[in-house]
Amino acid sequence: MSSTEDEHLAEFKDWWQRNGKPLVTGGLLALVVVFGWQAFQKYQGNQSQGASMLYQQLLETTLTPTGKPDPAQVADLAGKLKKEFGGSTYAQYGSLFVAKVAVDTGKLDDAASELKAVADKPNNPTLGEIARQRLAQVLAAQNKADEALKLLDGDADKAFVATREELKGDLLVQLGRTDEANAAYQKAKAALSDEAAVGGLQIKLDDLAKGDA
Repeated sequence: MSSTEDEHLAEFKDWWQRNGKPLVTGGLLALVVVFGWQAFQKYQGNQSQGASMLYQQLLETTLTPTGKPDPAQVADLAGKLKKEFGGSTYAQYGSLFVAKVAVDTGKLDDAASELKAVADKPNNPTLGEIARQRLAQVLAAQNKADEALKLLDGDADKAFVATREELKGDLLVQLGRTDEANAAYQKAKAALSDEAAVGGLQIKLDDLAKGDA
């Protein structure tokens, strides 16, 4: 081997010591990241599928001759959904379903507990708004209209303005604040199409007008 070759080999060894190992390590790290991400995506897919199946079973509990689900079966499925997929969107929609069943069976405290958990930490704005409005209705049924109104402070997404303002109107009527109730109903009406505004909401407005006359 010539002295030139020896010099080249020495230079290569020096370069390898300085750069080769980090390159290999970096390459391995890249592979770990890629395959790790693929495994995570697969895991997420399996998790979503499992949660979806449990949620579907929960909804199917209403497929009875009376249309009323068995509370024990609902509790069992909802418990599994929370235990295995707690915090997921499916689990939170499951809580909304459980709250509905609780309301139907007169267990307002249980319904409020389920809805508050979702309203406090919703997975998305839609879930948060639905949970808040339903919780406000439950609180109203418990004669806690003031507390319910506080849940509806601030602006709502355009899609929920009508239902939120109508609910605020109902709560204000319950509190005897008819002028404010009328204003809320008018906001709700303005957020709806002319066709949609005719119905229960208009009846409420008419009733308030009769009361003022």
